[in-house]
Amino acid sequence: MNRDFKTIKRLVVKTGTSNLTDASSRLDGGKVEKLVDQLMELKQLDKELILVTSGAIGAGVGKMNLRKRPGDMPKLQAVAAIGQGILMQTYEHYFDTHGQCIAQLLLTKDDFVNPVRYRNLKNTLETLIEWGVIPIINENDTVAVEEIKVGDNDTLAAYVAIGMDAELLIILTDVDGLYTKDPSNFGGGELVKTVEDVTPEVEGWASLAGKGFGGMFTKVQAAKQLAEHGIPTIIVNGAERNSLRCVLDGKDIGTLFLPKRLKRHD
Repeated sequence: MNRDFKTIKRLVVKTGTSNLTDASSRLDGGKVEKLVDQLMELKQLDKELILVTSGAIGAGVGKMNLRKRPGDMPKLQAVAAIGQGILMQTYEHYFDTHGQCIAQLLLTKDDFVNPVRYRNLKNTLETLIEWGVIPIINENDTVAVEEIKVGDNDTLAAYVAIGMDAELLIILTDVDGLYTKDPSNFGGGELVKTVEDVTPEVEGWASLAGKGFGGMFTKVQAAKQLAEHGIPTIIVNGAERNSLRCVLDGKDIGTLFLPKRLKRHD
């Protein structure tokens, strides 16, 4: 498959907490500004953008000067409530310098499995995109419990991309892509440039890099889900200079997961 995505119209960008916060878990204005500038460059190319963002819990942890992320649900939900406002305030500040309107949507699994709520969600998103607004989506961590929780924002991004008929999902993270071994723990791992099928071997590579919340395993599972719906996914380092534009221009960065219906049309 040609990596040139210049002609796509609608894409979902998912950014992780590490791409937005500093070492103390506080929001890093420079990182947020960098992401916003990149998104606006794509917007000026007439792309339809949906941003799925992490960072609310991290921002809340930083604001409350906690030494680490809480382990119990009430405290997690409390720091999410504190951090969500900080997160959106920060986005609003940097998008406003471009004169760009944004909208916040906080979702749970119910918004995707309940037919009425799903239809309303899709109609709202379509209207926002028609108006030129950039929707910013996060899980509603302040109310989400196990029964209604999506689980992580990689999965949430996959749900959104499928529901909104996106042509590409870009997952921004803090590594260069999927490795055959976790280079930070094992060394010697090779960066996988292209994944044609998410096989047990591929899932094994992802497990070595972290199977927990927000780890590589969840990203690979999201890509696997999108491949079934004919949507490509690319995992790329958000610290890469102009990473979003590089993806659209077909630069050889990150790990590309091929959609099933395109595998035989290279």
